This record gives sequence, structure tokens and C-alpha cells, in this order.
Amino acid sequence: MQLVSLAQAGHAVTSDSLNAEVDFETLQLPTMEGLDGLLAKKKRVAKWAPDRNGSLVLSSRANWFSSSKSSKKVPSHYVTSIIDGLKKLYVKKLKPLEVAYHFSDFVSPLLANSDFDAKPMVMLLGQYSTGKTTFIKHLLKTSYPGAHIGPEPTTDRFVVVMNGPDERSVPGNTIAVQADMPFSGLTTFGTSFLSKFECSQMPHPLLENITIVDTPGVLSGEKQRTQRSYDFTGVTSWFAAKCDLILLLFDPHKLDISDEFKRVIASLQGHDDKIRVVLNKADQVDTQQLMRVYGALMWSLGRVLNTPEVTRVYIGSFNDRPINEAPTGPVGKELFEKEQDDLLSDLKNIPKKACDRRINEFVKRARAAKIHAYIISHLKKEMPAMMGKAKKQKRLIDNLEDEFVKIQKEHHLPAGDFPNVEHFREVLSGYSIDKFEKLKPKLIQAVDDMLGYDIPELLKNFGNPYD
Repeated sequence: MQLVSLAQAGHAVTSDSLNAEVDFETLQLPTMEGLDGLLAKKKRVAKWAPDRNGSLVLSSRANWFSSSKSSKKVPSHYVTSIIDGLKKLYVKKLKPLEVAYHFSDFVSPLLANSDFDAKPMVMLLGQYSTGKTTFIKHLLKTSYPGAHIGPEPTTDRFVVVMNGPDERSVPGNTIAVQADMPFSGLTTFGTSFLSKFECSQMPHPLLENITIVDTPGVLSGEKQRTQRSYDFTGVTSWFAAKCDLILLLFDPHKLDISDEFKRVIASLQGHDDKIRVVLNKADQVDTQQLMRVYGALMWSLGRVLNTPEVTRVYIGSFNDRPINEAPTGPVGKELFEKEQDDLLSDLKNIPKKACDRRINEFVKRARAAKIHAYIISHLKKEMPAMMGKAKKQKRLIDNLEDEFVKIQKEHHLPAGDFPNVEHFREVLSGYSIDKFEKLKPKLIQAVDDMLGYDIPELLKNFGNPYD
């Protein structure tokens, strides 16, 4: 910087400049030309966002994730360093365990760098015409490419709405093979699913912080379920593991939870902390009807969500129209506005908690991989050395619940961490148990060390950026 000051003061810059007799105390500080203009330009770009016609308008959503009251500025190198640390720990200590015991086939595909670097995701689930696409349009204050809205089942595919340089739709087969996108794991569901999957990109200040997943309406009736050409519940479960928030939308006129919807909600097991229930279009019924609708919804959820606690239900009308005061009056309008503010504050906190969520999901995955290794190695140990392998395998698969209990007692593991028995049995039937690996204590110990020492040390070294 002294050399820059000397040059700007008119001195000749040579190898002996700093050794020359120059009065540095009176020397002016170096000036950075154009810096003020660049900063001012960036502030203008952040504050203004393009509307649907392409003209620049002041975005009311632009300050959602930049409010000084709601979140503290997080130094980017903190988060990057923690995420990079998790990447290294995964490759070095967790991935060898997953590969050895086929964790990707039973539970979740192997992680890539893009999975760690992905933006926080919000997924919307619900039966058809409950307002999922309209909800997204309400958040963005504009429609996204490929959006269809109507009273019939209009959204027939999974649509990922994310930030991009221009407005366009990218087919699922293309997006699934891009290394910088966190969707490579969806290739396991086949071409039949990828043809029903697409990515909508558009420049938007909200999408710079989160990615939104729109889903097809959950149908009712056995006929509609069997006509899907892909595993709808499996895809939903895959997205649930990646998402930071899951919104279950209900309509006052569609409170029945169909068989498929029940299976979808059951597939969200283990992600209860991410689920938010939304009673949408609440301004279409009067106060008395709304009270009965709320009670009926809570009763229906109580039979599906196996939790003793009462689920929080957000009541509102998430669309571009002003709230209809005629049915509920001014009291109803005030209630809806408060509920909407509560839900939007949840959405606003997602980027702030993204780093903590990454660590939480990583630890959860490590525990699941460890238990999976115990299960596979135990089944391998139970197989005979020579004769009767087929009969023994059938017996083990049929009595899988009892085997889980044995493993739990032998290794002192919590019952809640074990996988779904039916799903595990279905995948296991396609394998020869005799071909599995025996227990490798070194791999288990590496994961234990990672959970007990490496991750706490990582957080200690870089500190918690959100404190």
C-alpha cells in the first residue's frame, strides 16, 4: 500500500523506493478510484428486482432475508469452512462405511459436493387444488416458468423453482446429470420419473436464498395411484431428506386424507421438525364453519401423525387477492394476517439456520449408516457357511422385526433410529445376504470418532456463526 501511495504522489517506483528517505507520515493514503460507484451500483441492484414485464420495480420481498432485526450478518468464510469440513469428513470417514454396506440402495444415495453446497429447499405437499402453485406465486409476487393453476389437477410433475440468469424451464434428464445441481440422486427413480421432473429458473431476490419445490397434487383412489409410472412416495421421501421445510397444504373443502396422502405423510417420518401444516383458502368459509373445519383437520391429522403433541396449523389465504372479509369479518382478517406473518417468519429464518441444518442432517445420516452397517453385518453372521442358505435367508427376511430387536439389544441402540421394516424387507429381498460384508470395526470406529471428536472440533475451530 505504501508503494501505491508513492506512485499516486508522483514518486518513481523502483526496487529502492521503500528504502529511500520518504516522509511516510505526511504521505497520503492510497485512493481507490470507482469503488464508491461500484458499491452504490450493487446496492441499487439488490434493492430493485425485475417484474414480469422486465422493468425494474422495488421488490417488497427483497428485504425478507436482509433485515438487521431478524438475522446477523454471517461471515461467508465461516459457513464455507464448516461445509468444506463436512465434505472432507464424509469422503474420509462416512462414505467408506456407506459403500461397504450398500447404504445407498437401502436408505439414501451417496452424497456429492453439490449436495453440501445446495441452497435451502422448501417443499409443498397437498392434494390437488389446495393452492400449492398459487402459494409459490404469492411468495414470488409473479408466476414462474411452466406454472399452471386451475381447479383440476394441473401440476403433473415435480418442479424445482430456483434462481437463474433468465427465465427458462430445464428438463429433468438434463438437470439430473449436472454436477453443480443437487439432483443426481433422482436418477435412481428412472426415466419415467425424470420425464415428470423439471427445473424452472428465474432471477428473483427470494430465490437467491432458497429453492422451492412444487409437487403434483396427491390423488385419492387406488386407480389413480397405480397409474403413476414412478414411485411417488419414494420421490417425496427423497426430497424430504434434502428439504429444510415441508409445507402440508389443506383446503377447507378437501380435508379427507386419502390412502396415497397417508403414505406420503408416513414417508416423512424422521423429518417431523420440518413439517408445517397450512390450512389454505380459509377466507372461503365463515367463522362457524372455520371452527368446525379446524377441528376436523386436527382430528384427521391425529390419526396420521403419530405424535402425542398437537401439530401447529397455520390458517390463512395465500394468494394475490386481498383477504375476503365477508365470511369472517375484521376479526378473521386480523387472525389470517397474524398467521401469515408467523409462517413467513419461519420461511425467513431458513437461510439463517441452513448451516445448522446441514450439520444436523449429516449427523442423522451418520447414525443411520452406522445402524445400517450393524443390521447388514448381523444378517450376514446369521447365514450358514454351506447348506440351506436360501431357506435361512427367507426366514431372516420374514422375521426381520425380531432380528432388529436382537441387534438393538446387542449394541444398545435406540429403537427409534432403526429403518422402516417393510421398506427394508422389500429392498433386502433383491439381495443375496451371503454376499454382504462382515462387520468391520475400523469403519464403525471411524464414524464414532467423527461424531464424538471431529464434528465438535470443527464447530469449535470455526465457531458457531449464528451466535
